Amino acid sequence: MNFFQRRRILKKANFLDLTPVRRIGDEPLDESRISLLMPRFKNRYTSAMFQPRSKDLFIRIKLDQFGSQTWRLIDGKTNVGGIAEQLNREPPEKLEPAEETPERVTKFLAMLYQQRYISFLEILGPGPAK
Repeated sequence: MNFFQRRRILKKANFLDLTPVRRIGDEPLDESRISLLMPRFKNRYTSAMFQPRSKDLFIRIKLDQFGSQTWRLIDGKTNVGGIAEQLNREPPEKLEPAEETPERVTKFLAMLYQQRYISFLEILGPGPAK
């Protein structure tokens, strides 16, 4: 699906109804934070030619506590509205004010989508039947 088709789908959809899907891996930093693992090279041949042996294969992107909680809730089944509701159930001192949580989640996920760290199930289409 090309850029214009994806953009048309996103313009028609309500962002809170979209279902995010992870496209890259992650690793824990500590008990409350994680870092995303973005491959340095997408093509394995390019990686073999240009990747120095001493360098790590991944670029680590450290997320704050809000980003880490949001990333953990992306499971490919829960939509953005459901993720915002689950974040509001957290202790109130962590996410204040609670009315702004859906807006913060949508901005964060839009940024992750722009960087191609996530995609949306509605854009990917139905998977293979099991």
